[in-house]
Amino acid sequence: MPNQIKSLSKGLKVYRFIVDYGKPILAVTLCEKLQINKSTMSRLLKTLKDEDFISYLEKSNEIIANDISNKTNQSTKIELLIKSTKVLLEEISEKTNECAYLGIFDDYKVSYINQIDLSNQELKTRNNIGVQVNLHTSALGKSILAFGNYDLEKIKFNQFTSNTITNIENLKKEILEVKNKGYSIDNKEYQDGMCCVAVPLFNKENILIGAVGISGNSMRLKANKLSEIGEIISDIVSKYSIVY
Repeated sequence: MPNQIKSLSKGLKVYRFIVDYGKPILAVTLCEKLQINKSTMSRLLKTLKDEDFISYLEKSNEIIANDISNKTNQSTKIELLIKSTKVLLEEISEKTNECAYLGIFDDYKVSYINQIDLSNQELKTRNNIGVQVNLHTSALGKSILAFGNYDLEKIKFNQFTSNTITNIENLKKEILEVKNKGYSIDNKEYQDGMCCVAVPLFNKENILIGAVGISGNSMRLKANKLSEIGEIISDIVSKYSIVY
């Protein structure tokens, strides 16, 4: 393969990784993730910057992809993610007998972009697709915070119930617990009478793309049941390789 074609291929690979990463990234991280040496990476990044595909954050070495796509492309990406996780959500709902959700990070909130309810519960969960919820109150949000790289100082600690986390110190403790267990819990923290369990969702390149989980009535989702469901969802998700 000619050297120019090889360079183009590597450059496209780097750019795609930066786009999929979804947040600022350092050159050293790109080298580690893509197994490209520093000198080659420096040359590729310079070319991408010169061609206006990437930028560096002000007073920082962190790299971001420039917005060269429009809202239509973003919608298409979400549609592809919904499609690629449909079977996953169906299995989660079937195995837990609860409503399953898919959520993504959206300007320091979690957006519910899909839900599937195959349960036999008499009272079904309302349609939450399109709803945005504070990260610190949601099981989906906590999993995203625990396994992503976000500035906790930007979180507004609005209180919704007596169980809502109201300060950054308690949130940090909760995040550490989520990292240790691999799943997160919302114990009536956003809505009285409702509990949720979620796990982080990574794509095939091990990049965090969101979280999946369930919600249900707190009368049937006691503490031991929530932990059991957390393990069940983790096992289900481990079988899937998400491509979108």
